[in-house]
Amino acid sequence: MTLTLTAQEEDDLWAEAAQHNPPQLDPDSGIEIHEMPQELGKGHNLFVELYPECWLRIERHQYCETVQTKHPEANHGLQFGVLLFGVILDSQDGVYGNGHTMISGSGVQQEIFSTSFSTQPYLGINLEMSAEWLTTFFPDENGQLPAELSFLVKGNDWQTLIYPKTNPAIQNVAWQMINCPYEGAAKRLYLQAKSLELMALQLAPIVADRGNPKPPSRMKPTTIARIYEARDILQRRLENPPSSLELATAVGLSDRTLQRGFQSLFGTTVVGYLAEQRLLQAEQLLRERSMTVTEVAHRVGYGHLGRFAAAFKRKFGITPSQCLLGKKVILGA
Repeated sequence: MTLTLTAQEEDDLWAEAAQHNPPQLDPDSGIEIHEMPQELGKGHNLFVELYPECWLRIERHQYCETVQTKHPEANHGLQFGVLLFGVILDSQDGVYGNGHTMISGSGVQQEIFSTSFSTQPYLGINLEMSAEWLTTFFPDENGQLPAELSFLVKGNDWQTLIYPKTNPAIQNVAWQMINCPYEGAAKRLYLQAKSLELMALQLAPIVADRGNPKPPSRMKPTTIARIYEARDILQRRLENPPSSLELATAVGLSDRTLQRGFQSLFGTTVVGYLAEQRLLQAEQLLRERSMTVTEVAHRVGYGHLGRFAAAFKRKFGITPSQCLLGKKVILGA
């Protein structure tokens, strides 16, 4: 099923949830933990105002059903996003996640629909700020906004919305922010510094291209829809997945088109995507601490516990048992 909401309705659900379950506040770091509304799913968002009118949001949640959100035409601030898990599609064929970050410039946002899916967890970093901060953080030699970045500040014109490719450096900084090793005031300082680093890494290739970023390659909308349908089938059948050929037949594509589509949208093969999602689902289940390691392995389709443990450690740098006990993922694993 798909739940269709306006952006205001979704914001209202979060506000109502905060009234019934007040956010937890760390007075030293200023971080607030907001639980996700039950109507949308489970998980939470962490909020902290790093600087005046510059907010960091760390998202870790999963929707209970697919959510389509209608965003109206409106003035929009500057926004940077990195999704480590999950994907969001927009009505202009944009893909956020699965190999692509997001930079949303300031200006007038066109009416647009975004779709988030219930078949996968979401984990990511989001930075929102006024346009003035771009000049403050990244001035040229004269203290002005570099010409290469002027396309991100549109005033009363239509904003720029792009989905640049991610890279290991960007992902590593996002993981560092999520697994911040400090507490209290030191945590706030650490997140301030890492936020600047994250934005710089996202902007560097754009500056190198002299303000002419290239959008991700696009396929026909019908083909994209069928590839995402295939992905959803894999998500539902982690324990007993179809073969690549069976999957292609089920969604009306050739095996070659399906493989190319997975490589383009998700940066991996069908088999690679299945292996990745099994481990991501396993990590989430272990964090919930409601199942044993063996039960989790079987739930995500591993019949051999040793192979599961080895694959899990290669992916996250810790064993399933350590994850069950609450140990954080090791960076660079």
